[in-house]
Amino acid sequence: MESDTLLLGAVAYDSKVVTIWDGFQQYFAARGFPFDYVLYSNYERQVEGQLAGHTHVGWNSPLAWIEAARLAAARGRSARAVAMRDTDCDLTSVVVVRADSPWRSLADLRGKRVGTGAADSPQAHLIPLLHLAEAGLDLARDVEIRRFDLLVGKHGDHIGGEREAARALVKGEVDAACMIDGNHLQFAREGVLPAGSTRVLHQTPPYDHCNFTVLDDAPRGPVDRFVELLFAMSYDEPEVRRLFDLEGLKAWRRGRVEGYAQLERAVDRFGTLEPWLRAHGGRSG
Repeated sequence: MESDTLLLGAVAYDSKVVTIWDGFQQYFAARGFPFDYVLYSNYERQVEGQLAGHTHVGWNSPLAWIEAARLAAARGRSARAVAMRDTDCDLTSVVVVRADSPWRSLADLRGKRVGTGAADSPQAHLIPLLHLAEAGLDLARDVEIRRFDLLVGKHGDHIGGEREAARALVKGEVDAACMIDGNHLQFAREGVLPAGSTRVLHQTPPYDHCNFTVLDDAPRGPVDRFVELLFAMSYDEPEVRRLFDLEGLKAWRRGRVEGYAQLERAVDRFGTLEPWLRAHGGRSG
């Protein structure tokens, strides 16, 4: 790759991803900043590519951030989160039941069927199931977990699994469904969850979502300029608003990692990353 071009890795979870990063490329070019991007089919490939030096910055899901940080640490290196969207901060997941159900707490789901998104979805599988487990439910014996594994590898960025769990709840195929709170509202607007048909049984504490990740060998000057240009973008600019609307934000914020604590607990409790990390010379915790 060109030494003066900052190269970003992103996952192609939807066709709009090309439009988004083409737009960023044009925006940066107009300001004299050489920028390009590489699309991956899944986050594991993206993390592997960044560790191999194929890209300078990774647009990582929260699970991919943990993968990158832990694999880097296992190799004597370090990772940092340099920026994130305002909409990546302080999200929650919900466990939803039908409005006429008698259950009042997660413990009441003992013996019931729980629908989730894909196995690698932080918001619709890992974090909600952590809360079931911490409520005293044995996930192997006390509840029947029905996963909707749409597009595994994309870490739940494609919300199809959550939508299918919601549909299963309406049909009575599951007794509860897990999803991010924003999608609960969206599914109601879409009519997937008819108005008044569901209620929230449990809502998690806030957590954070995606971030731009860089490793310790990333070129400091270009990375700093990349972040500077991000923070200079204003939703009031028409060309920026179009990109922000596609990417789902109003402003960029400084990266932080404290909001991944729940997901860290989940992957450690469930051993989610063990096989992948072992295969790449890393460890889970």
